[in-house]
Amino acid sequence: MNPIQGPLRTLSPKRGEPLGVSDLADRLIECMPPGANLVVPIANGEPVALLDAIEHRATALKDARIHQMHALRDRPYIRGEFRGHLEHVSWFLSGITRKAYLAGQCDFSPANFSEVPQFMADKDPVAVLAAASPPDRHGYFSLGLGADYAAALIGKVPFVLEVNPLMPRTHGANRLHLHDVAAWCEASNELIEVPPPEPSDLDRVIASHIVDRIRNGSTIQLGIGGIPSAVATFLGDHKNLGVHTELLSDSVVDLVERGAVNGLAKKTNRGHVVTTFALGTKRLYEFVDNNDLVKFLPVDEVNDPRNIGQEDNFVSINATLQVDLFGQCASETLGTSYYSGSGGQADFARGAQYSAGGQGFVVLSSTAKDGSISKIVPTLSAGSVVTTQKNTVDKVVTEYGIAELQGRTIRQRARALIDIAHPAHRDALEAQARTSGILV
Repeated sequence: MNPIQGPLRTLSPKRGEPLGVSDLADRLIECMPPGANLVVPIANGEPVALLDAIEHRATALKDARIHQMHALRDRPYIRGEFRGHLEHVSWFLSGITRKAYLAGQCDFSPANFSEVPQFMADKDPVAVLAAASPPDRHGYFSLGLGADYAAALIGKVPFVLEVNPLMPRTHGANRLHLHDVAAWCEASNELIEVPPPEPSDLDRVIASHIVDRIRNGSTIQLGIGGIPSAVATFLGDHKNLGVHTELLSDSVVDLVERGAVNGLAKKTNRGHVVTTFALGTKRLYEFVDNNDLVKFLPVDEVNDPRNIGQEDNFVSINATLQVDLFGQCASETLGTSYYSGSGGQADFARGAQYSAGGQGFVVLSSTAKDGSISKIVPTLSAGSVVTTQKNTVDKVVTEYGIAELQGRTIRQRARALIDIAHPAHRDALEAQARTSGILV
């Protein structure tokens, strides 16, 4: 069934030709019923000029909602300036949406990244509004730096594209043909760059505990943060590594150029780097441009634990904020205050569990606030949300070593976690564990 139906069938009278941005915004708003839902891709997948134009007409809408993960641009509708007309629902908090959500200006929907496409489809969206590269000589647009949940909706939901000549043309399951697009416009917008964090000395110490555990021929997933970045800097002499990750960052470019990553030991997508979105610097964006080494696939495929588990020796590395003595990881909240979101941490932790020889590392420094607060605690802080369950967590890593949890008893887990806590907090942790009955 062609998804370009209903009100959107007349959005563009000449399907193969672009409309002006303002004209397209006018036509789109005319097609949006009260309570309409729109989907916008992650990060640089946002159609900047088209959303600007829609915002300028926001008062013509009634109870419309834009659903997006990890927005990079501050916008009035995110700040709640068009309540009752146009509002924002975040599916993973960024620095911008975090402030807005905590101030009550936008909404937040928690979900594992792998499940977001289905949840968004269930909203029966009017359209996906996305940035894209110009059409190639065969008439295909590319969604550029992403596939994420948007690519999973191709053929199911109408697409309205903003063609950006600065958007890299990428390969994978993130392409649409001219005839499959409801309408499109053209606008040039600089891509936002997010340099990888510079690893601290502490990050490097934590990373050093992990690197020796990573075998040649492993397939790796690197999450966000200084510690995963530090791990990548130590992998340059490894051989035949593969990459299967939700986020592609600059550190992978280094590993490809050093010959450490070639994907030849992978069982799926052999010889390819697999990702669902890229976020980094211009160097990364130039690397993925027209580079068929990198496959951008929908997140419900990339993050599906069953797909991840098909790779032998899969290594997942993700950061957390707090771990209790049962092994529960709170990675998205500070107490009751939301910081980010679930993302793909649980997806990849479970996938590593399914992998023959797989390892799932959850990393954190042992303390906060100049050593005064232990991040390893008897029980999670009141109101904290569990991101990765105790039964899924494999290995927890601090600067003091690795606590191996899977298959261990509660007492063995508690003892292993106390052993990698900061020495200044170990006695108190043990006393609290005995008082609560975790240890006897």
